[in-house]
Amino acid sequence: MLEKSDYIYGIRAVIEAVESGKDIDKVLVNRDFHGDLARELMHVLKSHNILVQKVPAEKIDRITRRNHQGVIAILSAVTYDSLSNLIPGIYEDGRLPFIVLLDGVTDVRNFGAISRTCECAGVDAIVIPRRGGVGVNGDAMKTSAGALNYLPVCRETSILNAVKFLKDNGFKVFAASEKSELNYTRADYASVPVAIVMGAEDVGISEDVLRFCDTMVSIPQLGKIGSLNVSVAAGVMIYEVVRQRLEAEK
Repeated sequence: MLEKSDYIYGIRAVIEAVESGKDIDKVLVNRDFHGDLARELMHVLKSHNILVQKVPAEKIDRITRRNHQGVIAILSAVTYDSLSNLIPGIYEDGRLPFIVLLDGVTDVRNFGAISRTCECAGVDAIVIPRRGGVGVNGDAMKTSAGALNYLPVCRETSILNAVKFLKDNGFKVFAASEKSELNYTRADYASVPVAIVMGAEDVGISEDVLRFCDTMVSIPQLGKIGSLNVSVAAGVMIYEVVRQRLEAEK
């Protein structure tokens, strides 16, 4: 159940929230939404690239019975960063960057668990897409055990664009994929800026993103079940990067 501090309701209130720069996870609108104010709101949401979900009126009523006018904005639990702001600072600090990208991960518990691992491992940021992926809500905050209070979260227009940006900025991008025959321990993560892409719980990394990654690696599967949970696989990959970099420092 959402707390009152987690959302804003009403057309004019949502417009003002968007235009004032509040971090909004998504906006729920009644499927029968119409009228001049409705058109104004949709224009504002589109111009700010805010995710909109058209839902039955009953879903909005379950969140609040107040005069919501068919509109509720779900606020993000964190302030999102951007790779273009973050990466130059990492290089200026003289550090070897390490970024984790989630392509299509939708389960907030997996996201929270991966975020917790990232923070413990010293990952510089976690990247999620604006559409088609998880957002930072209360459940994610709880599952992360507070890690999302410290770990920068970059919400980019798409994971594909994020991969292209990182490659243009000197990163080697690794895709964790069962389609690869290269054991994940045989790749070099210690000498280059590293970005690791983890795929959706059901379909893995999208083909478009895979094509732009530099190297695909896989975690050996020795049992009868075909794949690891994405949060577990991410933990394995992340700590291999940590292991190699610690070894290189000796």
